[in-house]
Amino acid sequence: MGGRLNSLTDVLKKTLFFFEALSVAELIPYVHRKMLKDYSLPQVEEKVNLCLSQHPCFNGEKDIWHLNLEGLRENDQFYSLLLKRGQPLNLRDLLKNGNTKKRKTKKILAEEILLISDGRFIQLDNGYWGLTEWEVEAGNYSLKHLIIKAMKMHPGGLSTQQLYEIINAWRATGIKIIEGVLLKFPYFEQIGEGVWSYNPSSQIIYEDLLKKFIGLVGRQKQRWHRDRSRWRTKIDSLQQNLQEAMAGQAEVASALAEKMELAGQHDYMLSQMAEKDLLLSLRKREIMRYREHLKKLENKSDSILYQCRLWVARAREAEESVAKVKALLVKNQNSLEGLFTKLQHYKEKDRENKARLVELKEQHTIKVAELQTEIVELKQKIERKRASTAMEERRMLEEINDLSNALKKALKVEEEQQRAYSMVQQELAAAKEDRKKLERQMRSPFVRLIIKIASYFSGHS
Repeated sequence: MGGRLNSLTDVLKKTLFFFEALSVAELIPYVHRKMLKDYSLPQVEEKVNLCLSQHPCFNGEKDIWHLNLEGLRENDQFYSLLLKRGQPLNLRDLLKNGNTKKRKTKKILAEEILLISDGRFIQLDNGYWGLTEWEVEAGNYSLKHLIIKAMKMHPGGLSTQQLYEIINAWRATGIKIIEGVLLKFPYFEQIGEGVWSYNPSSQIIYEDLLKKFIGLVGRQKQRWHRDRSRWRTKIDSLQQNLQEAMAGQAEVASALAEKMELAGQHDYMLSQMAEKDLLLSLRKREIMRYREHLKKLENKSDSILYQCRLWVARAREAEESVAKVKALLVKNQNSLEGLFTKLQHYKEKDRENKARLVELKEQHTIKVAELQTEIVELKQKIERKRASTAMEERRMLEEINDLSNALKKALKVEEEQQRAYSMVQQELAAAKEDRKKLERQMRSPFVRLIIKIASYFSGHS
C-alpha cells in the first residue's frame, strides 16, 4: 500500500490495530515519531486524548484503548469493494468514472466523514482510502511492545526461542536481545524453565512508578539548575568580595608605606630634637598627634587583613562546592548517555522480535489446520464408538431382562420352600409333644411291664 498516512486518526488506527490494546502513554512515542515531530510530549498527549475521545471507532477502558473493527453498515459495500480490488481507491475517481452506473456507485460509497469514524479504513496523503488491516509496518514499533503482543496472542506463555521465532517474522532481532528485554521489565514473569508470560497489572504498576521516577528526575534536574544558578551568583559575589579584598590590600600597602614614611619622619624629627632642644616643647604636641594617627592606621590595617583572610577562606569553600557540583553533573551526563545507548539497543531488539512474530503466525495457522483435521477424524471415531456402545447397551438390557425374570422365578421357588419348611417345623413340634406324652406314659411300671411282655412274645430283647 503506497503513500503515507493522512492524519493522526489514521496513525492511531494503524497502531491500535497492530497491538490491539495500548494506553495513551504507550501511544505517544509512536505518534511523536510518525507525525507530530515539532510538538512537545505534553502537546502530543493532549492531541492524542482529544482524537481518541472524538471518534467512536476508539473504545477506552481504564486508560486502555482498543480499535472497534465492527464498522458502520453504510461502509460495508465500500469495504467489500476494497477487499475485492486489493489496493487503495479514491472516492472522487470512482464517482467520476461511474458513467451509467453512477447512482449505483453512489449507493456503494459512503461519505468521507463516515469513513473517518470507521476503524476499518485509513486515508493516505494522496486522497486514497485503504484498509487498516493491510501491511502493518512492524519495524516502527518497539521490541517491548512486540513481545507484549506476542504474549497476548499466546496467554499460556512462550519460551525465548518461540518469542524469537514470532518477533523475527516481524523484524530482525536476536535471542539475547529478547532475553535482555524480558529481564529488564518486571511485568515479564518466568512461569517455568525458559517459559515467560505477560502480567498487565504489573505493567500498570511499573509504568506508574516509572512516571513518578521520571518526575522525580525532572524535579531533581530543576533543583540542580537552581543550585547551579545560585552557586554562580554566589561565585560572582565572592569574586566581587575578592576584588574588594584586593583593593583593601592595596589600601593596607599604601597605609604601610605611609607608616614607613611617618616612621622616617619621626626618626628625622628625633634627630632634629637632639640638635634642637629649644624646639622640643613646640613640636611635642605634633608628635603625639602623629602617634595617635599611626595607631589608628595600624588598627585599620589589622582589620582589613582579617577581612581579607575571611574572604579568601569563603572563596576557597565556594570553589570546592563548585567542583563537587561539576563532578555530579559529569556523572549525570554519563548515566544519561548510557541510558540512550540502551534505548537504541532495545529498539533493535524490538524490530527483530516483530519479524519473528510474523513467522510464528504462519506456523500457528498451519498447526490450527492440522488440529482441525484431527478434530474431524476424532468426531468420526466418536460417532462409530457411539453406535457400537448403543448396540452393546441394547444387548445388555436384554440380558438384564432375562436375569430379572430368572430372579423372579428363583424368588418364587424360595418362598415355596420356606412355606414347606415352616410346615415341617410345625409337624416336628407336634411329634415332639407326642413323644413327650408317650415318655410320660412309659414311666408308669404297669406300662413297662406290658411292653416287656409284648416284646418277649414278639421276640425282641
